[in-house]
Amino acid sequence: MDESDTAAILPGDVLNATPTDDHTANNDSSSGNNEADVPTTLSVRALSPCSLPVSVEPVLFLSMFSVALQAPLSTQYLWDRISEDLGYNGSKRSECSNGSVPPDPLQKEVETLTAHWNLYISLGGFTLGLLVVPLLGSWSDLAGRRPVLILPNFGLALQAGVYLVVMYLKLPVVYFLVGRLLSGLLGDFNAILAGCFAYVADASDRKSRTFRVAVLEASLGLSGMIASIIGGQWRKAQGYINPFWLVLATNLAAALYAFLFVRESVLPDPSAKLVTTRHHKAVWHLYITGGSRSAAGGRFHRCKLWLYTLCFFLVVTVHFGCRDLYVLYELSSPLCWGSALIGYGSAAQHLAYMSSLLGLKIMQYCLKDSWVALVGLVSNIIGLLVFSVADTTQLMFTGYGLCFLFMATTPVLRSKLSKLVDPSEQGALFASVACVESLCYLVGSGVFNSLYPATLHFMKGFSFLFAAIILLIPAGIIGILQCLDQRRDHISTS
Repeated sequence: MDESDTAAILPGDVLNATPTDDHTANNDSSSGNNEADVPTTLSVRALSPCSLPVSVEPVLFLSMFSVALQAPLSTQYLWDRISEDLGYNGSKRSECSNGSVPPDPLQKEVETLTAHWNLYISLGGFTLGLLVVPLLGSWSDLAGRRPVLILPNFGLALQAGVYLVVMYLKLPVVYFLVGRLLSGLLGDFNAILAGCFAYVADASDRKSRTFRVAVLEASLGLSGMIASIIGGQWRKAQGYINPFWLVLATNLAAALYAFLFVRESVLPDPSAKLVTTRHHKAVWHLYITGGSRSAAGGRFHRCKLWLYTLCFFLVVTVHFGCRDLYVLYELSSPLCWGSALIGYGSAAQHLAYMSSLLGLKIMQYCLKDSWVALVGLVSNIIGLLVFSVADTTQLMFTGYGLCFLFMATTPVLRSKLSKLVDPSEQGALFASVACVESLCYLVGSGVFNSLYPATLHFMKGFSFLFAAIILLIPAGIIGILQCLDQRRDHISTS
C-alpha cells in the first residue's frame, strides 16, 4: 500500500483535519489528461469502535466467499428437491453417452423447473437491487460507508437463515425466493460491492487507485476459487445443511469485521435520510449532467462517463456469459471432461485474477492504464479464440493460460469512472456500476445461453468467437479515448 493510502486510513487528529490536495494528479499514469489537483479523498474521518488501520478487502473476501459457496449449492438443492417432488431418481447421464438413448422426459421437466426457479430468484434479487442499491450507494456519500458494508451482510445472513429453515423443515422451494427478496431489501451483494469500491476510492489517491481496485477484484477471484473447491467436496461428504451454516457464519463475520475494524472514510451526516428520492436523483444527475466535474470537462467529460460505462457493460457481460458456457463446453464431446478436470479448469480461471493483479502492477511501471486495459482485452480475445476451436484438453488449458491477464481491464475501467466524479459522488457512482453489473449477469446469461444451443449445428465454439468480436468494441473505445486525451494534453501544453 502506498504511503498516501496508509495516511488516508491511519489514526490521528482526524476530526480536526482539513482536506488535502492530491498532488499526484498531473503525474498520474492512469489518467490521460491534465486535470487540476483536486481532493480525491475526504480527510475527515469518523473512528470505528476499534481503531486499527485496516481496509475493506476482508469484508469483500468473506462476502464473496459466502455468495460463491451458496450459489451452486442452492441450484443443486433445487434440483434434488424438485426431483424428489416429481419422483425422479435417475442419475445424471453424461453428454458423451450414446446419442441413440432417448432423453428422459422426467429429467427434462426437472431441468426446466430448476432453471425457472433459478430465473425467478435471480430476477427477484435484480429487481429489488435496482431500487435499493442506488439508494444505499448515494446515501453512503452522506451517512458513511460502514452501514453499507454491514446491512447487506446481515441481509445475506438472513437469506442463508431462510434457506436453512427450508432445508430443515422441507418447506416448498418458493421460500428460496422469499429469502432472496429479504436479502435484496437490504442491498444484497451488489451493495457490498458498491460500498467496498467507493471506500477504496475514498482512501486512495489517483495514482494508486487502479491497483487498489485490482486488489479488491483479486479478492473476489481468490474467494471464489476457495469456495468452489470447498463447496462440492463438502456437499458430497455432509449434504447441504452444514455448508449453509458456514455461509451464515461468514456473512455475520463480515458484518462484525466491518463494524469493529473498518474505519469510516467519510464524515457521517447524522441528519442524512435513507428513504428519500434525493438519492435516486443523485444517480440520475450523475449520468445526465456528468457529475460535478462536468463543468470543467464539458460535454467530452460526460461522454467519457457514458463510454467507459458502456465498455464496462460489454466486458462484464462477456465475462458472465462465457462463464456459464465453460462447463457445458467441457462436459460435452469432444472434450468429455469429468468433475476433476472441470475443477482444474475452474481453478485456472480463478487464478487469472491473481496473475492479472501481478501483471497490472508490473505494466503500470511502463504503460498508462488505458494501454494496460487494452493488453487485458487482447489476452481475453486470444483466449476466447482458442476456446472457440478447442477440441483437446491441452488446447482448452492453453486458452485458460492465454487469458492470464483478462481481469486487468475491469479495475482500470472502475478506476477511470471513479476519477471522473467528485469524492462526494463515489457512492452514487459505484452503486450505479453495481446495478450495471447485475444487468450484465442477466444479459450475459440470457444471450449466451440462448446462442450456444442455437449454433451447435455449425460451430460448437461460435459463442466464444462472438464474445471475442464483442470485446473489439470496448478495445476501440478505450484506445480512441486515450488518443484523444493525449492529443488534448499535447495541445494544452503547447
